[in-house]
Amino acid sequence: MQKIKNIIFDLGGIFINIDFKKTEQAFISLGITNFNDYFTQHHASDLFELLETGKISQETFCDLFRSETKTTLTDNEITAAWNALLMDFPSERLEWLDDISKRYSVYLFSNTNKIHYDAFMDIFAKQAGHKNFNDYFIKAYYSHDIGLRKPYPASFEYILQEQQLQPSETLFIDDTWKNIEGAKGVGLQTIHLVPPKTVLDLAL
Repeated sequence: MQKIKNIIFDLGGIFINIDFKKTEQAFISLGITNFNDYFTQHHASDLFELLETGKISQETFCDLFRSETKTTLTDNEITAAWNALLMDFPSERLEWLDDISKRYSVYLFSNTNKIHYDAFMDIFAKQAGHKNFNDYFIKAYYSHDIGLRKPYPASFEYILQEQQLQPSETLFIDDTWKNIEGAKGVGLQTIHLVPPKTVLDLAL
């Protein structure tokens, strides 16, 4: 691996534990047995891409989701099921992040949405009891804020250009292979980090 100066981290599965099955099961309990047609770790339908690129509001998303699924679920039911996948921030990973940020310029890039953002920021605040999660990074990029989503090359190029980063000096770490492929396509160095390995196993 070439000399690294910068690291761009994914969020889900890297610093916050997530369980896609919990959201799938939550929607099944609400009568939507084909939720995986709409969203999985590796796939997002057009509706969820609109949500995760900030093109539609939470209210519009819920309206469109009801229409597509032909259900009468409330906004609260949809939101609770959608947030079910969010779990905890392991403290040892946060301590590791604090340490690694002293040696590299660190950034975050997460495919997410305003619904999840509000929920995991609340989880972090209640668990950590201190600074905003974004404060660990020079800048945290969220797909719903920048209007761009992994694995599309334009999303990586946006960050590289805004921060004036050289791809060859920048490492991208993610748990989803499609995103790794997208990052490689713009010249980033990459690590595909999948369970049971965590950031604590990285030799950086």
